[in-house]
Amino acid sequence: MASVMLVPPSRPHGRPVDAVVEELGSDVDDGLCQRVAEERLLAVGPNVMDEPPGPTWWRQVLGQFRSPLVLLLAGAIVISIVAWVLDGSPGAPLDALVIASIMIANAAIGVFQERSAETAVAQLRSMVTETATVIRDGRQHHVDTADLVPGDVLVLRAGDTVPADGRVVSAHSLSAAEAVLTGESEPVHKDPAPVDHTASLGDRTSMVFAATSITSGRGSAIVTATGMSTEVGDIAVLLGETEEPPTPLEREIGRVGRLLGIAVVVIVAVVVAVTVLVSGVESGSEAVELLLIGVSLAVAAVPEGLPAVLSLVLAMGVRRMARRNALLKRLPFAETLGSTTVICTDKTGTLTRNEMVVRRLATPSMAYEVTGSGYGPDGDVRAAATAEDGPDARNVSTEPGGTAEADGAMSALTAAVLASDASVRHDGSEWRAVGDPTEAALVAAAGKAGLDVGALATRYERVGEIPFDSHRKRMTTLNRDAHHPGRLLMVTKGAPDFVLPLCTHTSGRTMDEPAEPIDLDRWTGTIEAFADEALRTLAIAYRTVDSISLANADERDLTLLGIVGIMDPPRPHIDEAVDEAQLAGIRVIMITGDHPRTAANIARQVGIDDADRRPLTGEDLDRAGEDFGPLIDGSSVFSRVAPRHKLMLVEALQAEGDVVAMTGDGVNDAPALKAADIGIAMGVTGSDVSKGAADMILTDDNFATIVAAVEEGRSIFANIASFIRYLLSSNAGEVLTMFLGVVFATVIGLEAGEEGVIAPLAATQILWINLLTDSGPALALGIDPLDPAVMRRRPRSRQDRLIDRDMIVSIGIIA
Repeated sequence: MASVMLVPPSRPHGRPVDAVVEELGSDVDDGLCQRVAEERLLAVGPNVMDEPPGPTWWRQVLGQFRSPLVLLLAGAIVISIVAWVLDGSPGAPLDALVIASIMIANAAIGVFQERSAETAVAQLRSMVTETATVIRDGRQHHVDTADLVPGDVLVLRAGDTVPADGRVVSAHSLSAAEAVLTGESEPVHKDPAPVDHTASLGDRTSMVFAATSITSGRGSAIVTATGMSTEVGDIAVLLGETEEPPTPLEREIGRVGRLLGIAVVVIVAVVVAVTVLVSGVESGSEAVELLLIGVSLAVAAVPEGLPAVLSLVLAMGVRRMARRNALLKRLPFAETLGSTTVICTDKTGTLTRNEMVVRRLATPSMAYEVTGSGYGPDGDVRAAATAEDGPDARNVSTEPGGTAEADGAMSALTAAVLASDASVRHDGSEWRAVGDPTEAALVAAAGKAGLDVGALATRYERVGEIPFDSHRKRMTTLNRDAHHPGRLLMVTKGAPDFVLPLCTHTSGRTMDEPAEPIDLDRWTGTIEAFADEALRTLAIAYRTVDSISLANADERDLTLLGIVGIMDPPRPHIDEAVDEAQLAGIRVIMITGDHPRTAANIARQVGIDDADRRPLTGEDLDRAGEDFGPLIDGSSVFSRVAPRHKLMLVEALQAEGDVVAMTGDGVNDAPALKAADIGIAMGVTGSDVSKGAADMILTDDNFATIVAAVEEGRSIFANIASFIRYLLSSNAGEVLTMFLGVVFATVIGLEAGEEGVIAPLAATQILWINLLTDSGPALALGIDPLDPAVMRRRPRSRQDRLIDRDMIVSIGIIA
């Protein structure tokens, strides 16, 4: 074997297989020998992602004391202890102990919530691959994925999760779902043939990538990169370089803490100065009394219960959100949702169901609509309504007498099933696709039409096959019909551009009726009409043959049975959720790696504003350079974007002053999720990387849950403003009592006499008053029920202040 390979091959997708294999010092038939594999493992390291260690419990505890407000309370503790020592009071420093207990309770609440979120996130992890099948020493072995090295030959089958990046060596109807990397819902067909060196990630059909999954077929690939050298690793590096911004609430509470700190210093300085001018300080005991007055003023000015009440209110809000399927990792994120001005949402799996469904079927005699969702049998195949039919078009899948077959639907769907390898399976809770999702959609549509797929498998025996490949873009099967033993039915399914040129006729009402010459212009119009609806089109054709042998040359003189339109449909009620968000003043932007036409159609269906404009692409952003601000203002749909484009868009929106929520489920979404003010990952379909980068996880993958969480966040902020107004008004009253009591001590009969300066209230008395009259009512204000009108107000901008001019005036009047 060749020397140890330390650097991944350069652009392996654009080079012949033999050149890549030679550079890796491997063999496509025998693979690596075990000794070389072990040497390479020592040299390049295990095939794992570098994950930063989670915060230790003591770091989490210390993190609860970073707030300026909490540091202000810590300063009050120090002052209280100093005053207690100087005063020589008997017993314990009660003032300091009470304030410290409040700080400890606040920290305990924060740590508990963060630990709970971490536990919940760990339970959501699902993308785990433990072993891989490789060829070593000429035999197949099952090895830990962590032990894979460059040069290993992977054996790939439907259902496998790809454990490393690899150059495709062989492919037999091999397809991979790469939505986690590219955002595109359709599986990518793989082929060993090299592609252009400049091909984008989604167009590298000669490669398979770590964290993607094989949906159909079988094949092999030689590992070109492992661990952090993979495409997923590149995203992880980008993720590590992305800083997580503080939440709006954290910034605002920090500002409040700084303002209160300045206020405390100013108030204490003014009162002490006035006291010295009014009463004078003639002895050390009077100086101690003056210090105690300063401590009392500091205690009166600082709302000791604010951190604890704030944490309790946020914790209860987080619990309510969890009951509504939104899991938050940290308490302040609850309020961030209420401040959101823009939601940047992925399309696949977020706005759509991430499953392929047949929506249209056009046969030579009639057009059909297919109802229902998912891969289950619920739904119908209905003749499309015309102006003469009105809205009550007949349901051809349930009519007696075989009307659907007479109209051609059954013939087209039967052929589609015969040219598919996928199946659908009920796992007890829902129907799932087994194999290629597009082929599973055809099988599901046949079931909706009333076809017994199991009976078809019994009737028709597949005796030959030409598998799909990226050059032919079609698949052909040869089937023996048990009802007509002397007839072999050849069925071709594929992209219309590659099937229609092979067709000379269109079918009659059944396969046995005389065919008519094909009208290519008519079918081209049908395909364009389907494309305008963002439907992916497949052509279904057939021919009867006598020979069992099957070659490419036999794909000729075909008879077209029909054109099928397939799509990844929007989630149920997603349009209502988008509409509610927009009524709340929140801009919804779709950012997807999918085709512009598909993105625009889905945007129209879900009701995103400006959906009628041409979607902007990643190329448009690259051409605009750094000055693409005007582009963002003018469009709400971005397609064909790479991970870096998503990050650029989030940062550009933040620079404009927006509070950005970013949703996503794929590895490619992770950097933008981390950079956003609130990153939202899908809990069911989301990757581990996206869940780790996000601030919130949707346990039901429902966009409507985001809107519900925004409503909770806005209510939380309104309640926080209410109890802060109450707390500061109460404390301002105490400060005025202390200030006026010292200044007008003679008037109200607080003569110091020989004991020195006398304050109206001691620090302990103020704390006792605060404990009885502040925390309880403030907590009650903090858990007020939702205001139904909260989603009809504009979002709070970054320039809006928690303590604004109106609140200051209100506090002054109440005090």
